[in-house]
Amino acid sequence: MDLRHDLQFVIEVARSAGAIVLEHYGNVERLTKRQAEAVTEADRASQRHIVAALRRRFGGDGIIGEENETGDAITFDCPNLLGRVWVIDPIDGTNNFVNGLGAFAVCIGLLDQGRPILGVVYDVTRDQMYAAAVGQGAWLDTRKLAVPPTPLNDSAIIMMTSNVLDAQGNCPAYPARWLAQTNWKIRILGSAALEAVSVASGVAHAAITVNGKLWDCVAPAAIVLEAGGSITDFQGRDIFPYDLAGYSGGRVPYLTAAPAAKTQLLDEINR
Repeated sequence: MDLRHDLQFVIEVARSAGAIVLEHYGNVERLTKRQAEAVTEADRASQRHIVAALRRRFGGDGIIGEENETGDAITFDCPNLLGRVWVIDPIDGTNNFVNGLGAFAVCIGLLDQGRPILGVVYDVTRDQMYAAAVGQGAWLDTRKLAVPPTPLNDSAIIMMTSNVLDAQGNCPAYPARWLAQTNWKIRILGSAALEAVSVASGVAHAAITVNGKLWDCVAPAAIVLEAGGSITDFQGRDIFPYDLAGYSGGRVPYLTAAPAAKTQLLDEINR
């Protein structure tokens, strides 16, 4: 499977979507959609641009997107759930975007038989492109990426989601333990995708995403896996292949980890 041309095309689409997003940056209105989540016209404009480009080039592929035009549902157009399906987050980190904090990204990932085989995460304000495809390695612009090879240590960075409440609305014990200690360095960016690819780039040993959705996961997963990391649930089970049947925007909690840190973190989460 040679995905080089597909990857280059998607990189260009993500970059042009980022340009659309930047046109709105600093002058946006916070709207709401289902469950009072934040959305803006820039989210919808970015997704329209991405979907149109993908449909022109890959007309037979499925598409899942975070947005629709009315905010009452996601975009789910998947004629073959086991075929190629593009998964789009037009702005990951919308609340950052609305408030003028420059940590947000355009994310485009590709599933085939439920597995991530290609992904781009475009850090818009930094103009940095994280990209990967199966067999092609993971890259930050022209630098090849690899997850940290070392175990957790006193200089290890752990990325943690800004919302740690579980499905029942409870706060687990591990975030309080981690915030109370000073060995591991806890960081919160407000963009699940940027937090996850920080593991792929070797910046962080792990990233915890509790209330993510599928579009927060697919693109960075392709990058992390090519960089030698793992994407699992909090019991250590692989997230992929993912069963798309009936997906309507449900939570996909996941741990992104370097191999040398994974076991210890899973023990911590489940202690």
